[in-house]
Amino acid sequence: QVKKVADIILELLKTPFDVGVGKDFYIGASIGITLFPDHGADVTQLLSNADVAMYEAKNEGRNSYRVYSNEMTQVVADRLELGNQLRRALKAQNELRLYYQPQVSIADSKTVGVEALIRWHTPEGEVIPPGRFLPVAEEGGLMPDLDSYVLGVACRQIAVWQQEGKEKIIVAVNITQPTFMAGGLVGRLSTLLDETGIDPTWLELEITEGALLEPSSQVLNTISGLKALGVALAIDDFGTGYSSLSYLHRYQVDKLKIDRGFVQSVEVEDEGKVITRTIIQMAKGLGLQVLAEGVETEGQLAFLRDNGCETCQGFFFSRPVPIEELVWQ
Repeated sequence: QVKKVADIILELLKTPFDVGVGKDFYIGASIGITLFPDHGADVTQLLSNADVAMYEAKNEGRNSYRVYSNEMTQVVADRLELGNQLRRALKAQNELRLYYQPQVSIADSKTVGVEALIRWHTPEGEVIPPGRFLPVAEEGGLMPDLDSYVLGVACRQIAVWQQEGKEKIIVAVNITQPTFMAGGLVGRLSTLLDETGIDPTWLELEITEGALLEPSSQVLNTISGLKALGVALAIDDFGTGYSSLSYLHRYQVDKLKIDRGFVQSVEVEDEGKVITRTIIQMAKGLGLQVLAEGVETEGQLAFLRDNGCETCQGFFFSRPVPIEELVWQ
């Protein structure tokens, strides 16, 4: 009976609401359900557990309901503990490390860049994958701290390579949307460049399409500030976000990174071939560089080569590796 009521609520909310401003508004609901006495002996406990179930509904995609279970409480407790451990790791030495995945020129198989990717090695010897701790960092508001950490380590590594006289490569660093939208990125990066003394043209910041969707004054100022510093700008996972392409010109991006999903479909789907080929042609028409992510087979590489893609990265060439195992080709 309770589930039927939840279904009725979700169905009712599918109807748009007229709030008198000339536009319809759609309201969704994430519902958490508890039952007395199974899930609590008093109102406080029932509401607390219903809240846990509601967040589970949100995590599962929203516009749905979940019935509380004891396992949910354990999941929440585990996330809280992982978040606390991550905060400690940010202050510790050598727990959070950068791995580097080579970016290779298709024409001559030469390494022309690397993408810096964070990995977490706990004192107990466990390697916690990014797919586990990055969502916790996002929920806990720790992404700006993580981004700053990665940026700092990457800039210091560039300084080492430049002092050793290494041939120039591009070091790509992901900047998440919360960091990009929060402000202060240009100032922090300017300070880092001054401290390390690196050539900023070695550095490339990767951002998602979503970060550029709203052309607010803060976004425009951040972009212009980054350009003034001399760093390059790449759009990560291109093709999975928003359909508007006007920002490519407005923000003067330098590179498009084709999402791995498209690349890995070129051998099995005509649609994947069309999308990938179109992105490459569009990038070239706009004078942008293009890089394909997630290349794993000779067939994928051949398709990219035949269609004019310049650079790529993926397991076909190398997995992300610690700095000690990075091989320069």
